Amino acid sequence: MQEEELVARAKKGNAAAFQQLVEIYRPVVERFAYQLGNRQDDIEDITQEVFIRVYRFLDQFTRAKFSTWLYKITLNVTRDAGRKRASAIKKVFKLQKEQREEYPAAEAIVLKNESDRTLHICLQSLDEKYKVPIILFYFHEKKYEEIAEILSLTLPAVKTRILRGKGMLKKALEESERREGETHG
Repeated sequence: MQEEELVARAKKGNAAAFQQLVEIYRPVVERFAYQLGNRQDDIEDITQEVFIRVYRFLDQFTRAKFSTWLYKITLNVTRDAGRKRASAIKKVFKLQKEQREEYPAAEAIVLKNESDRTLHICLQSLDEKYKVPIILFYFHEKKYEEIAEILSLTLPAVKTRILRGKGMLKKALEESERREGETHG
């Protein structure tokens, strides 16, 4: 069944069609949420919140591509979760800065090998405005136009951010390799 047909049926209240949408897009949402820097422990909650919002606002969905809308929602839920986390940390630690967590062993299992882990860590070091377009382009195979729509940016802005982000990512990977060489050399 086509995406458009499933969405149309779900909009009319067909629970089975909505469930099919969830089943089809859950892995995409989970992967994107993780790549955005969410902890593995938070992925399930974020994914659930994404689909709650999809359900609540499905009647307002009019765009041509459902997946583009889903990426936008996932990005917004991730940002909201980040703000909530930051707020909770500020309350607990007052002015103390949040220290970057070392990736637990369970997350390391999710990553296929050390180079994937290094790439993931280097990606997380990028500013969101560069990280998100790179993730969408390279890991979710989105076209520049789709990325522009998801992020509400112009096409030239998307191209510039991907180009600059690639440069920053390359530099971070080279620095990581250099440090790795120093510790083993």
